[in-house]
Amino acid sequence: MTGEQEKAKIPVLAIMRPESYREKSEALARDYGFKPIYAPMIKLEGVKDEGFEPFLQRVLAGVSDYVVFTSANGITFTLEKLSETEKENFITALKKTRVIAIGPNTEKELIKIGIDNSFLPVDYSSEGIVEALCPEVKGKKVDLARSVFGAKALIEGLEKCGATVYETHVYTLSIPEGTIQKELIERTLAGEVDAFAFTSSMMVKGFMKHAKGLGAEETIKETLNRVVVGAIGTPTGNTLKKYGINTNVIPDEFTFEALLKAIKNQV
Repeated sequence: MTGEQEKAKIPVLAIMRPESYREKSEALARDYGFKPIYAPMIKLEGVKDEGFEPFLQRVLAGVSDYVVFTSANGITFTLEKLSETEKENFITALKKTRVIAIGPNTEKELIKIGIDNSFLPVDYSSEGIVEALCPEVKGKKVDLARSVFGAKALIEGLEKCGATVYETHVYTLSIPEGTIQKELIERTLAGEVDAFAFTSSMMVKGFMKHAKGLGAEETIKETLNRVVVGAIGTPTGNTLKKYGINTNVIPDEFTFEALLKAIKNQV
């Protein structure tokens, strides 16, 4: 087999995560034998809503019984709003609070700042957090620091279990615009991409928005249904389904690496 033929066998994987994840995502994709093509369909931006100061004061005063982070980004964007002194005090207060991490990546981010005893649910999802905490949160105060687009199921579920839930938005998601996004759609339509790694519903919406902008909303569905489409979590899979796109793989573990493993078994 020639070098060119071997090169042709390497499956091309579309990675559409935010810019801050690019380097690690591409390296991991290469480790799994993919040729990554990168075009972010999500952009992260910090926000500070009216609930942030009360949230900070509850944590510092030890009023919060639980503090839940549903992404590593939630931690990063929370800390960047604090002065160095506030940051130190906040982390010290968190160590005395029950801190919940939705999954391994969030746990790793907590460990980086010195929180090494966070709790992870068996199921890395909003539903998994509700299931794990429900027996113990009645009459308790739960604080969530997360994105503007956080799943309502988490708040509703914890409230049904008797908790008082406070939500503060520390970052938001938007859809980036540029030539790199257009190029991904064009290469997809040309049949140059073998697999797609969708990690959120917002990513799906961003991808489809760009396809629609090129007048290719229907054609792109047909194209995606001929290749391997992977999604992290059932909500992302359901969003793809709403657009008429079949999901080939949804890994049991809600991590990017688990998604790559699952896709690799399908290409």
